[in-house]
Amino acid sequence: MSKNLSLKLQDEVFEETERVLRKVKRPRNAYINEAIHFYNKLVARRLLKNKLVKESDIVATNSMVVLEEFEKFEEGLPGERDGN
Repeated sequence: MSKNLSLKLQDEVFEETERVLRKVKRPRNAYINEAIHFYNKLVARRLLKNKLVKESDIVATNSMVVLEEFEKFEEGLPGERDGN
């Protein structure tokens, strides 16, 4: 299913698009659909990247807390450092 919409492009963008369309010999509608589809995927990847960076920061902070707890625990265990 397709939706009709009215679209206003800046003159420069329209002219650039028309130049490209003449070279690639594609219908304007197909070209614009493909461009929007590509841009949607690009934005989705950026959003995912930002989410993963935030979650990674959270995990890194929690990992440091756990590491510190393990270090405290190891310091209390008898081992080779104590000569046992």
